[in-house]
Amino acid sequence: MNRETIWNTLDQPWDLVIAGGGITGAGILREATRLGLRALLLEQRDFAWGTSSRSSKLVHGGLRYLRQGRVGLTYASVHERENLLEDGPGLVLPLGFLWATYEGSSPGRWLFEAGLSLYDLLAWQWSHTYYDAEQFQMLAPHLRRQALQGGFAYQDAQTDDARLVLRLIQEAVAAGAVALNYAKVTGLVREDGAVSGVEVCDEATGATQTVRARAVVNATGAWADRLRGQIGARPRLRPLRGSHLVFPAWRLPVAQAVSFAHPYDGRPVFIIPWEAVTIVGTTDVDYTDDLDAEPSISPEETAYLMAVVESYFPRLGVTLADALSSFAGVRPVIGTGADPSQESREHVVWAEDGLLTVTGGKLTTFRRIARDALEKLRPRLPEMAEWQEDAPVLDPLPPADVLADTGLDGEVRERLLGRYGAAAPALVAAARPDELAPVGETATLWAELRWAARAEQVVHLEDLLLRRVRLGLLLPAGGAAFTDRIQAICTEELGWDEAGWQREWAAYQALWRCCYAPPDPATVPDWQPLTRRRKRKNEMEASRFTFRRVAPVGALASLLLLVAYVLWRRRKKAGGKPAL
Repeated sequence: MNRETIWNTLDQPWDLVIAGGGITGAGILREATRLGLRALLLEQRDFAWGTSSRSSKLVHGGLRYLRQGRVGLTYASVHERENLLEDGPGLVLPLGFLWATYEGSSPGRWLFEAGLSLYDLLAWQWSHTYYDAEQFQMLAPHLRRQALQGGFAYQDAQTDDARLVLRLIQEAVAAGAVALNYAKVTGLVREDGAVSGVEVCDEATGATQTVRARAVVNATGAWADRLRGQIGARPRLRPLRGSHLVFPAWRLPVAQAVSFAHPYDGRPVFIIPWEAVTIVGTTDVDYTDDLDAEPSISPEETAYLMAVVESYFPRLGVTLADALSSFAGVRPVIGTGADPSQESREHVVWAEDGLLTVTGGKLTTFRRIARDALEKLRPRLPEMAEWQEDAPVLDPLPPADVLADTGLDGEVRERLLGRYGAAAPALVAAARPDELAPVGETATLWAELRWAARAEQVVHLEDLLLRRVRLGLLLPAGGAAFTDRIQAICTEELGWDEAGWQREWAAYQALWRCCYAPPDPATVPDWQPLTRRRKRKNEMEASRFTFRRVAPVGALASLLLLVAYVLWRRRKKAGGKPAL
């Protein structure tokens, strides 16, 4: 259905209305539809516009959460990671991770060994290996050799975050749900003191509508306090910005993800291969700007990330001028006043005067978040079906040979099936003769642009180039070298005339320069001081490690043995791997 048709269906009664079209809202929509509910999702901007298209692209168990003692969060994450790897081939991909250890770095080898052992056991696997400095250098040949002691290799996963959101929404819609972007919830409808619906405005046309539902979910992420404020709830969220720099893979080559402690403050940072580029991230700072404005990397964050590149890959001579793009997202966390990196990433569910707010959490655990939210609503929706624990996270894909006659190689076919699911055959069928070729040096096919413009509720050019496909991150100047061909597709599929195209292109370019271009080097502080290891600080931290962390190491080792024993007993009783 097109947007106009969808808008005209909103006045019917709904079981559930979800405000927010990021990974949390998309996950709730998918699970609600599975459980037999008539569900509607409303997104004030574009699907995945916020944090869910600006993440670090990782589907991971949260190894660092073990260091914070959050074993339950890690357990949930590693199992959801394994489920997504199994159910989402072509969209969720295995990713090798390296952790480099240098003299004086924290955590030390044995603490990290204990953490990785527990990490693997929680996932019913044993994937990590320790390598000495010489062996580790072979895995990451461009990494700085000075003071390198060695490091660990282990397994995690990655995805295209925006495509994961879109696939969930599209599978929910195919099963009977309705989803509309550029539909802003401007107010809450209340009856007998409880929320019973929403007021919504079509941001594309200005039309308004009252939508009634038996339950309303606030899944607006960093914006959640706004709807909560309409029922008099006090603010509880602390928006944090995480920013990234993107480099061509040939300029900053890594065969797998590499992580290490930042030379200045010891925070874990990483360099990750993704979609033929290399991502450097991430920062963790308070976000005090307007939430409705596009976030962007700051000059200080840029210096912080460049210090990582220069400190750990000095021989490559990478400069800020080599960067292709940047991006920043705002994380919704529950504020406690702690250091930003120490704030909990666990999700919360609040029921307040008939409004159910779901916020926080991780990309990886979206399904568990959705189920927690819907279970909270069961008293209001008692006819909701029971959970099917063995249901796949994503719908099964068409047969592997469905694209066999297209001339595409196996890796490309798997990629299309993973990203577009059941729509992949229609996407290929809609392609013009020359559109099954990639755009420049990317893995994106021209046919993907045509299909997205035709079938995926594209309203603005930024929707197409920054979220449906990721050319705005992957190509110089956001893809300006391909303007004519992009225009031809948009003119045909979206009905834009010359004036309409010029408006969209100008708006997109202004947005890209403001929020996605690498910052002007003249504005970025000197990052050289951040690359110099401060020996006295390191010595003090090493001392604290010796006296303060002996007990945590022992506790973690004991916990490791306990978990191993419990899991062994469960497996023995079940006669094999337990159902998850």
